[in-house]
Amino acid sequence: MSGASIPWRARHLVIAIALACAGASLAAWPAHAQPPQRPESAAAEAAAGRAETTAPPATLAYTNRPIVRFRASVLSRTPHDRADAAVSVLDRMVDEVPRGRFATGEMEGGVRVVSLEGRPVFVIMPQDVDELAGENLDTTAAEAVRHVQIAFDEAVELRTPARLLRAGLLALGATVLLLAGLWVVRRGHRASATRVTQRALQQIERMRVGEIISRASRARDMVRNILAMLWLVLALFITYSWLTFVLRRFPYTRPWGESLRSSLLGAFASVGRATVDALPGLFTVLIIMVGARFLSRLVALFFEAVAQERVKISGFYPETAPQTRRIVNALIWLFALIVSYKYLPGSDSDVFKGVSVFVGLMVSLGSSGIMNQVMSGLTITYSRALRMGDFVKVGDLEGTVTHIGPLATKIKTSRREEITIPNAVVVSNATINYSKNAAAEGVYVPASLTIGYDVPWRQVRALLLLAADRTEGIRQQPAPDVRQTALEDFYVHYTLLVCVEQPNLRSAVLDRLHANIQDAFNEHGVQIMSPHYESDPGGAKIVPPARWYPAPAVAEARLAASGSEPEIT
Repeated sequence: MSGASIPWRARHLVIAIALACAGASLAAWPAHAQPPQRPESAAAEAAAGRAETTAPPATLAYTNRPIVRFRASVLSRTPHDRADAAVSVLDRMVDEVPRGRFATGEMEGGVRVVSLEGRPVFVIMPQDVDELAGENLDTTAAEAVRHVQIAFDEAVELRTPARLLRAGLLALGATVLLLAGLWVVRRGHRASATRVTQRALQQIERMRVGEIISRASRARDMVRNILAMLWLVLALFITYSWLTFVLRRFPYTRPWGESLRSSLLGAFASVGRATVDALPGLFTVLIIMVGARFLSRLVALFFEAVAQERVKISGFYPETAPQTRRIVNALIWLFALIVSYKYLPGSDSDVFKGVSVFVGLMVSLGSSGIMNQVMSGLTITYSRALRMGDFVKVGDLEGTVTHIGPLATKIKTSRREEITIPNAVVVSNATINYSKNAAAEGVYVPASLTIGYDVPWRQVRALLLLAADRTEGIRQQPAPDVRQTALEDFYVHYTLLVCVEQPNLRSAVLDRLHANIQDAFNEHGVQIMSPHYESDPGGAKIVPPARWYPAPAVAEARLAASGSEPEIT
């Protein structure tokens, strides 16, 4: 009967019987039997079309090397079963055909069979190929042959003691070289750190200013940290190279060594390509930064001349020059950063964009408080309320201004305390500047006391002026003055106004002045304690004209005799 006249059900039955017989005969073959170049089992398998992709895929790996990925189940044999069967065949053939070469052949139904010296090892079904990933059957089969040949040769090498001994000796020699290299790195680090320290100490000895010495010490530490980092990178590179070399000496760990080497070379290649690609943009950024640097130097020279009053501009004051210079420089560099942003390597990457969004979010969240302090700092600067070195009083705090920053102002008190005051607090409080007019007109410092009505006011005035004359640190011009600021119920309120030579020594001068006031009043028997009456005294509390000029008010008597009175200022 011809093939065309056989019913389709009978045809499928014949194919199934042939497939079962071929499978049984293949399993019963002895190890030394040579199967035909096109095994009937594979042909029947392809012809039957029983390959399915319902089971999870499995990777055929041998001697720690992936060879091919099975996705199809054939006659209830899952991809995992197919991989295990192929590993068993390879283990048996390592001893039987150690020098064999693998090849691939095409069979009916598009099946590719991979064989060793004509003996089938495994088949690759069309369903094993992931066409969506761009794979095709011929390429997959060729790659499988190449990979299985390498894995098979390494399995043979694992069973060769001489080659393993040679690999061990090479690994031992590489380890000795590693230890020697790490020793050299350690000695080099110590020698370079010592040399840097000596050079830094030599530079410090030439500079006698404390601030410069402090900066030189910080620079020395920074250079030492950079050197330590460079030596550490070198040590890690040597160790990485040693690990890669040792792993590649042994067949089972060779894939790991090759992966490490390819990763390192790939990283270097990627960095090299990225560097070459980024060179034009980096050159543009360099030009922009050089231009910004040149412009900022010109701005610095200009404002330095303004601060030193070598250049005078109407409405522009020398004390505002440093702050204005910082603002203009910040605007220059901000503009340069905006212009050069698109030329920076990776500026279009998602990481760069994410960092930019994060920075923008942080600035937005903190901008209200920061901008309040910044604007307050600008108000302080351009209102010229404070200057560096001024002796001021902000609220209840009194001291010398040591720093005026964009966010806060620092003052140093007479007790050597450094107090940081937010600029918004400075603006919201009344600020007294004792230094601003001290050099020209002089700023009066008050010293107050109360004396009863039974003491002549002329004597009190003379005693206060005498105490002022005895006190060091008080200017003679403008001269000290005494004011009767209030006539209270039981006493007169006197205020002595003096100008101190150095406003920052105000508290020390007042201390000496108060001591001299007590001495002067004690010397002339005048009681400083003010009276408080509970009942009206028997006699009138008046000073008769005969007692208007007791000592030391002799000068007042002379002025009265001449008919002149002290000038009111």
